[in-house]
Order: sequence, then C-alpha cells, then structure tokens
Amino acid sequence: FDSKDAQEIKEIEKTTNHDVKAVEYFIKSAFDRMEISQFKEFIHFGLTSQDINNTAVPLSVKEAMNEVYLPQYFEVLKKLEGLVEEWADIPMLARTHGQPASPTRLGKEIDVFVQRLKEQFNLLNDIPSAAKFGGATGNYNAHQVAYPEIDWKTFGQNFVQGLGLHHSFPTTQIEHYDHMAALFDTLKRINTIVLDLDRDFWTYVSMDYFKQKIKKGEVGSSAMPHKVNPIDFENSEGNLGIANAIFEHLSAKLPVSRLQRDLTDSTVLRNVGVPFAHTILAFQSTLKGLNKLLLNKEKFEQDLENNWAVVAEAIQTILRREGYPNPYEALKGLTRTNEKINQRSIADFIDTLEVSDDIKSELKAISPSNYTGI
Repeated sequence: FDSKDAQEIKEIEKTTNHDVKAVEYFIKSAFDRMEISQFKEFIHFGLTSQDINNTAVPLSVKEAMNEVYLPQYFEVLKKLEGLVEEWADIPMLARTHGQPASPTRLGKEIDVFVQRLKEQFNLLNDIPSAAKFGGATGNYNAHQVAYPEIDWKTFGQNFVQGLGLHHSFPTTQIEHYDHMAALFDTLKRINTIVLDLDRDFWTYVSMDYFKQKIKKGEVGSSAMPHKVNPIDFENSEGNLGIANAIFEHLSAKLPVSRLQRDLTDSTVLRNVGVPFAHTILAFQSTLKGLNKLLLNKEKFEQDLENNWAVVAEAIQTILRREGYPNPYEALKGLTRTNEKINQRSIADFIDTLEVSDDIKSELKAISPSNYTGI
C-alpha cells in the first residue's frame, strides 16, 4: 500500500462520499486482480464502518504512544533525573506566593516534577487501548443471522485481542471511547506538569539563576542585541496549551453520542493526531531549553545571603522545643520591619534571648544555605 493506492481510494470516495466504503471497494478491486473474487464479499461481512475505524484508530494511537510518544517522554524524564542528581546539593531560596520562604535545594525542586511525571505515567500504563467490533449496533446481528452456530462474541474478542487491543462489549454502533478519554485526560495532566516546569524554569532564567548557552549566529531580539530569550520554554508552553485544548475537547466530546450513534465523533476523531504532534514539539522544546541551561551558582548564593529572615522559622521552632514563651511573636517583631535582616542582626537577636549558650550556638549555626531540610 502506497500513496498511489491512497490516491485511488480518494478517487473512489469522490463517488461514494464515504471513506470506509471507498476502502472496501479498493480492496475488492484488488481481490479481482488477484483472482480471488469469490471471497470479496467477506471483506466487509457483517460490519459497519465503525468496526473499521474503532479498531484502526485505537491501534494507531497505541502505536503512536509506543513508537513516538514514550521515547520522547522518557528522554525528558531522563534529562530531569540527571539534573536532580547534578544539582542535588545546590541550596536555593524557595518562594511561596513569590515571597522568600524556607530554603530548599534545586535538585529536590526538579525531583518534584520527576515524581509527578512518574505517577501519571503509572496511571497511563493502566489504561487499555479499547476497540469496538460487533456490527451495526454492536450485537453481531448480521453475523448471527447468517451463521447462528458460530460464537461471534468470542470471535470478535479473539480478533481484537489478537491486535493487542481490549475488546469493548457491549457497545452501540461505536466504541464508547471511555478508555480513550482516560488516555487523553492523563496525557493532558502530563502536559500540565511539563508546562508547570516550563514556567518555573522560565522564571529562574528571568531571576538570573541560569544563564543560557549561546549559539553562534542566533538572535534573541530583532531590536535588542543583548537579549538571550528563554524561547524554548515559551515554545513548549504554547504547544502544550494547544495540545491540552484539543485533548480536553476529545475527552469531553468522544464519549457522548446520541442514542446508538451520531456522526459527531467521526469529524472530531480525524484530529486525534494533532495534540500528539503539539505534545512532541513541546517535549522537544523543553529538552532544548534544559540543555541550554548554565547554572549561575553565585546568584543562588547571593539570593540566600540577602534573605536571612528565612531562618526565623528555624529559630522559632527550636525555641518552641525549648518551651520559650511566644517565640513566633518574638521573631515576627524582628523580621517584619523595614530594616535589613542579615547574619549580624540575627546573631544580635539571638544574644538577647534568655536561653543557654549551647542553644544560642545551635541557633547561630543556622544559615539560609544550610537550612534546607531533608
């Protein structure tokens, strides 16, 4: 089967105005040429067009997942896992609500995305690729009336499972698409996680936490020569948005059909490849962006040094442990002023506390760069 054969089918379709019927007539003409005409009425025996489409499309989606999507997904995951290890010991100022918060580590923050992606992948693995194969309204009516002695349900099940698909039964004229909707919803969640990562790294670049590798001849801005834009993360975010919009429509639309069948699934299902394409483009852009990153360690250290107030949580927690009266309020008074909080002012505050010298030494040993938890 090649493009010439496909064109021949499209020519037949100009007359039939029905794609599956055009394929059937094409195969029948091939049977005639091969001198096996006596079998050609079994090409579409007992079937409806959705027995074809609802088997071929899930099979195509499954192949796309295994041969295209998964290798790209694992490439992104492997890159992130490498960064988790590489940057495991880089202390970093956390920001909640955009404000300085208890310090963390860069590797750990990337590991959050790794674990989220893995958990969604586990859910992805549990979703079967389902196909419908049961005649005009799913009951094997025509099969049964022609050959009543054959167990047609077992026949259909064996055929579909032989393709590596799950046999949906009972159905109406069409596959109910619930499993496909689950697949699209899970792919959408994975995309949302990658989009979340894109935005974080875009922000880290804007904060000067990362420089970007410069490729000779590339231009960041048509007007501003100094700019190196985080365009890869932006491209990824844009493509993920388009992919998710289509995945969301597919998962909401496909399982809904009037009575035993309407045709709205047909035109929608023709776009099933589009969100996959945008997802692959997005993953490739994310990888490109990650591979350009150059760690600006000095900026991480400077941010921590400029935010000594974040050790207040540590100090007040130890004071709670020691039974010190109203420790939160004491630290609140120190840290919520307009005066600059630094190592010296924290140490001076600790000296005013009515605790033992050992406790004071313990408190003074805490810094923004070592208060990073587990």
